[in-house]
Amino acid sequence: MTSDRDTPPSSGEDPETDRLLDGIRSGQRAALARAITTVESKKVDHRRRARAILQALLPDTGKAVRLGITGVPGVGKSTTIDALGTLLTEKGHRVAVLAVDPSSTRTGGSILGDKTRMERLAVDANAFIRPSPSAGTLGGVAARTRETMLLCEAAGYDVVIVETVGIGQSETAVAEMVDTFLVLGLPGAGDELQGIKKGVIEIADIIAVNKADGDNAPRARQAAAEYRSALQILTSPDASWRPPVVTISGLTGDGLDLLWTEVLNHRLNGEQSGAFDDKRRRQQVAWMWTMIREQMMAAIQHRTDVRARVGELETAVAGGDVAATVAADEITRMLGLGEV
Repeated sequence: MTSDRDTPPSSGEDPETDRLLDGIRSGQRAALARAITTVESKKVDHRRRARAILQALLPDTGKAVRLGITGVPGVGKSTTIDALGTLLTEKGHRVAVLAVDPSSTRTGGSILGDKTRMERLAVDANAFIRPSPSAGTLGGVAARTRETMLLCEAAGYDVVIVETVGIGQSETAVAEMVDTFLVLGLPGAGDELQGIKKGVIEIADIIAVNKADGDNAPRARQAAAEYRSALQILTSPDASWRPPVVTISGLTGDGLDLLWTEVLNHRLNGEQSGAFDDKRRRQQVAWMWTMIREQMMAAIQHRTDVRARVGELETAVAGGDVAATVAADEITRMLGLGEV
């Protein structure tokens, strides 16, 4: 028998759920913002409502271009997104930007103001910017970024851009939720390549050297050539796609049309080869397991008996009195999982 906590309310049982569904489907920004807040909430009743909303909207999702953008601090991610997003809205697209801020280690709050960093998109009626604190989440991705992406798609946004922190954390989490993963580089790549993680380049679908304007233009072209050389010795995750390297200027807008063309080329190539559908399916299953792990950790925190025992076991393991495997087995048994 399932409990009320486990069963999401169906349409008609919760008026607020129905109001949010109607608002999202009609493209109301206020309803979308409230739904995202509900999805991000850790309250039990909010989590129930979030499950109902996401399940009901599932048929309305999956049609957008999902673009992840990363790069080291100072590379110009926000400036590039502001310029690219404005270019796209001028072309008739509706653009959602999920900008994940570095979080204060003390308060967990955002320390950057995304809407002040993207001045044009912030006042664009066809754009929606959602800043979310990463709170230490892997890859700088807010814990509910995936669900937020689905809500934006259901609200009619046909391009969803995820901006990551880009401060050395694993970016794999970003690549596993988007269709195209864009890595921004800087002129002078010879120096930068020494410090950039090989793993980030390996999972890049496109590399764009930013700030290719004025006196920086020759250096940007040289950096692009060095990135192309680096890519030749790496194995692409998709045998049918060789990641292109382009030069752009988020400040002037130069090269952004070409960049967007490459994003569309990457999607078309994936659709023709079957890689696009395969990737989307793998992402869904991977996220299911991520949620399972998250909910297991939440169960440990919510059950006072388990939480108390976990503290004791941590002390015992740290002191060398109990083996880690023995402690893990005890915790899983307390969660009702039996012998694992």
